[in-house]
Formats: sequence, C-alpha cells, structure tokens
Amino acid sequence: MLHNRPARIAAAVEAAAAELSAYGRIVVGYADCGTYGAVDELCARRGWTRLPGLHCYDLYAGPSRIAALLDEEPGTYFLTDFLIRAFERLVVRELGLDRYPELRDTYFVHYTRVVWLTADPDDELRAAALAAADRLGLPLVVVEAPGGLDAALCDVLTR
Repeated sequence: MLHNRPARIAAAVEAAAAELSAYGRIVVGYADCGTYGAVDELCARRGWTRLPGLHCYDLYAGPSRIAALLDEEPGTYFLTDFLIRAFERLVVRELGLDRYPELRDTYFVHYTRVVWLTADPDDELRAAALAAADRLGLPLVVVEAPGGLDAALCDVLTR
C-alpha cells in the first residue's frame, strides 16, 4: 500500500530495517517507486543496496522496454502479477472506487490502456487481469516479461 503513498516508503523501509539490524546485510526490495531519491539517500546513508530502476515495472520488463511502451502509448497504466492479485485491495478499495465508482473517470481520464507485465500468465491471472482492465474501462495488453524480477533480485543479492 506504500506505493499509493511513495513519500512514506523510505521511512517505512528504515523502520522495517531496524527490526532486521541483527542481520549482517540489508537489501532493500524497492526500486525508487516514486520517492524521488529518498530510498537512494537512505541506502547511501545506511550502506544498503536496493533493487535497480525507477519503479518495479523496470524490474519486470527492463527500463528500455518500459520506455518503449510509454513512447508507443503515453497513457499506459501498468499492472504486475502482484498488482493483479491484489487489485481489489490496492487499487479499488485504496482509491475508493468501491465506494465512489464515479472517481474512476477522474483518476483514469488520461489512461488509454492497461499493460499487464506478467512473469507467469496462467488462466486465473489472465481472467483477473481482464476484470481489472474492465473495471478501469480500458483495453488490456499482455506483455510477457519472464525472469526480469528474478534476475534483478539475484543481481542485488550477489553484489
């Protein structure tokens, strides 16, 4: 839920890390995620490493592929497998769309499509992705992006 309020991410990471201080090494499982460098500043100050990228979408598909998708269609709303599974909680309820469905047209007025970045597109997730896109009133584009997150995790953990 911190992704809906990125200004809170760095403080939450620091608080969580305090509970993990007994471990010899801390790796932060966030990209920048809209913190405008706050996570980088925290990591530099504490000697931690974080996942690369401006946001988690870079981790799934790579920054150049995300840039190309946005160049192709600037009004792209991205979803990952995790966001598809948690869509009702993290998008619908958190943004109040369950209580005020008319807000959809305000929040998503400039979006023209949903791109689902999937590492593991099974039938259940595909149905949930279609339902999410329908809920937003946008067409769904499926972009398979296997292994990007795994590779980023392996890289940051072996540094």
